Amino acid sequence: MGNEQADVLRSLHDEYAPALFRYVVRLTNDREWAEDVVQETLFRAWRSPSIQSTDDSAQAWLFTVARNLVIDEWRSARSRNEIGTATVPERANADHTDAVLQAWLVSDALTELTREHREVLVHSYYGGKTVAEIAEHLGIPDGTVKSRLHYALRALRLALQEKGVTR
Repeated sequence: MGNEQADVLRSLHDEYAPALFRYVVRLTNDREWAEDVVQETLFRAWRSPSIQSTDDSAQAWLFTVARNLVIDEWRSARSRNEIGTATVPERANADHTDAVLQAWLVSDALTELTREHREVLVHSYYGGKTVAEIAEHLGIPDGTVKSRLHYALRALRLALQEKGVTR
C-alpha cells in the first residue's frame, strides 16, 4: 500500500469510522457485529481504487457498503438459523410419553382378561418366569400354562384392537 493510499484510508477511518459505527449499531443493535461491519467496510475501501479521497462520495460509498453488509448478513442462512445466547440450552431428555401410554393401554387391556389368562401372562412377561416355573407356582400342568398363554395373548390382542392400538 502506498503512502498516499494509506493516508486516504487513515483519513477515511478518522473522519467516518465513529459515525459509521453509530449508524451500524442503530441498524443491528449489536456492538460486536457493528465493529465487524465497520472493519469490513474500511477493508473494502482500502481495496477499492475508486475511494481516493474523503469527499462526500466516499461517505456515501462507505455507508452504502455498511448497509449492504448488514442486509447480506440478515439474508444469509446463518443469520436465520443461529440464535445467540449467553446460556447453554438444556439437554433434550428422552420423551417417555409413548412408553407410559402403551403401558397404560396394556394394563387396561389386561383387566379385560380372565383371571387365569391374566395370571399366566403376568408371571411370564412381567415376572420373567418359565412355563415350568409358572406351572409349579400355580399348581397346574405345563400344557395348561402353554394353552392359557396362547389364548391369553389372543384375547389381549383382541382387547388392544378394540382400543385401536393394533391392526
